[in-house]
Amino acid sequence: MSLIKSISGFRGEIGGKSGNNLTPVDLVGFVSAFAQFIKEKTGKEHISILIGRDARISGEMVTHLVTGTLMAMGVDVLDTGLSTTPTTEVAVVDNKADGGIILTASHNPVQWNALKFLAANGEFISKKDGERVLELAAENDFTFAEVKNLGKYTKIEDAVKKHIDKVLALPLVDVEAIKKADFRIAYDSVNSTGGFVLRMLLEALGVKNIFALNEEPTGLFAHNPEPLPENIKDICDLVEKEHCHVGFVVDPDVDRLALVTETGKPFVEEYTLVAVADYVLSCTPGNTVSNLSSSRALRDITEKKYNMQYSASAVGEVNVIEKMKETNAVIGGEGNGGVIYPECHYGRDALVGIALFLTLLAKKGMKCSDLRDTYPNYVIAKKKMELTPEINMDMILSSIAEKYKNYDVVTIDGVKINFENEWVHLRKSNTEPILRVYAESNTMTTAEHLANVIIEDITTIIRENL
Repeated sequence: MSLIKSISGFRGEIGGKSGNNLTPVDLVGFVSAFAQFIKEKTGKEHISILIGRDARISGEMVTHLVTGTLMAMGVDVLDTGLSTTPTTEVAVVDNKADGGIILTASHNPVQWNALKFLAANGEFISKKDGERVLELAAENDFTFAEVKNLGKYTKIEDAVKKHIDKVLALPLVDVEAIKKADFRIAYDSVNSTGGFVLRMLLEALGVKNIFALNEEPTGLFAHNPEPLPENIKDICDLVEKEHCHVGFVVDPDVDRLALVTETGKPFVEEYTLVAVADYVLSCTPGNTVSNLSSSRALRDITEKKYNMQYSASAVGEVNVIEKMKETNAVIGGEGNGGVIYPECHYGRDALVGIALFLTLLAKKGMKCSDLRDTYPNYVIAKKKMELTPEINMDMILSSIAEKYKNYDVVTIDGVKINFENEWVHLRKSNTEPILRVYAESNTMTTAEHLANVIIEDITTIIRENL
């Protein structure tokens, strides 16, 4: 069973039986629930919902189903077509839509697709609102519009251009400095919409020497689409071969950004946010936020270099944004390469990340690898424990928190234990009996050892409570 229902939307593998995978029957029900929720939320009977999709091969089929269902619910559909997640977020606001749906399974493999729901402010719907959508979907009690009240369909042609214009207009994006630097840049867009979007952005920034890999948006991903070091070896080779200053890697919906240095080595996606935040803080000192599973490097530069406040949120973009608003953060995001810059909009945006990073690189006048060396060096070991369903994971987490109570223990999302120079974070999966164990230290050997110590503690707790 690959169908996953959560407060942020619905995702699953295409095909198979309804209720088990993401089938047409499931799509109709979920979209109808969201449309009914937006009507409830706004108090309006006649609403508009904007949609956008990545290039995965099921996208066209899913778009037809989503569009038809919304129109059947009496909803006007604004369709940006092949787009990106941040473009869709920006377009919801620009077009004054009552909500939005992004048709993307993000970094998941080609057989997956998903519906991600946006509020009228272009941000992902809240936990409370997500729970209401789940209730409506479970009730499966919808009233569809009569023929004279069917929704209308409008194609939005300029969403990507408007998004890029918005990025270029940011005060901290220096187009002239980037042009003057005469960068040689490579990118890997994993055969999705980043192929044409990144080219449009780079050309608008005045970059003349562009080397694209997996540029055609066929949806047939050339490699695992998650931009992790083990998946981006080809772009690393291309950067070195073409003597590029930097390489960019995005996921299929272009909200995550990974970097490759001129040496052909990964900058490491945890440090995308660190570098961009360094530049933003140097110009506009302020607070920062990342989630509990992100590198301590952001906290270090925020507190030690700029004497500002760093805060950690629960994992998840919605939680990061909520904490950013609460603390008036000027920059935030997630260690998976997700940069959130409120000056543009509240959402992870690889285009914003690219423009700000290139400005930083141009102004610094230094090599990408040398820039990376200026930041604290941390590495994260990521492990998981597959547990049987009958094991009480809440009991395990509370036992670990008690065992390490003399340290700085955070329990807003699982259990995170902060030691002097390292940390470990335990989180349970919301969809399967898995406990994730992440540990960060100065070396992978130490991080692995720390994670294994905690795993041994968990094993002991399970054995004692059998």
